Amino acid sequence: MIKKTTETSSLYNELEKMSTLDLLRNINREDHKVPEVIARILPQIERVVEAVYEKMKEGGRLFYMGSGTSGRLGVVDASECPPTFGVPHGWVIGLISGGDSAIRKAVEFAEDSREMGWSDLQAHKANAGDFVIGITASGTTPYVLGAMEKAREHGIQTAGITCNEGAPLSEAVDFPIVAVVGPEFVTGSTRMKAGTAQKLILNMISTSVMIKLGRVKGNKMVDMQLANNKLVDRGTRMLVEELGLPYEEAKELLLEHGSVRLAIESKN
Repeated sequence: MIKKTTETSSLYNELEKMSTLDLLRNINREDHKVPEVIARILPQIERVVEAVYEKMKEGGRLFYMGSGTSGRLGVVDASECPPTFGVPHGWVIGLISGGDSAIRKAVEFAEDSREMGWSDLQAHKANAGDFVIGITASGTTPYVLGAMEKAREHGIQTAGITCNEGAPLSEAVDFPIVAVVGPEFVTGSTRMKAGTAQKLILNMISTSVMIKLGRVKGNKMVDMQLANNKLVDRGTRMLVEELGLPYEEAKELLLEHGSVRLAIESKN
């Protein structure tokens, strides 16, 4: 049985006796440790980005799988890819144990099934052209472990994000990412530092892959969906900067073509 750093006792005690400012200072002190940990494991993340890119440039999909906070973080990152990068909704898919209802309300014992994760992947016809990333702070969640093992059996490349050294997840995947952020401020509350680490890593993976796939030009989201007035304004200002057009003319061009990229291409 592995020793779970994520379950070890907090470095702080008698939290209920702390002032509000002391609570905030101490939480912030712990949060500062997270990016330092991630900086040390960038080569692990790099390997995953390269592997995901190789699959996706050939038309493969990226799956995130997790339970509880980990599952929700995967769903969030997946759901943000279409509006941010203009990719189809089926390119990046977030799966959470217990189904979509578990995003808002915990589904008891859903994470304890070793069969359900693979069943969820089969519902999307996951195959060897795809890539699956399992997310579990403990590195022991049955829903994720079962899916990773089955995926490997079927020739699907896998990665795993965990916050415990020596976790079973690292043995069950092709590309382990291990971010040991230490004990949580509230003992065992992995929605805190572990969740922050997972969020940062997922942002790195999806953003880097999308840039490599050509979904960013310069430093701009040229394929973003024009889903609200704020984004229309952002796109218009991109065109003003890129093409030197007056604001209203740029806005008209943007709305005519439906994306910053297409608007720019129409002028080249």
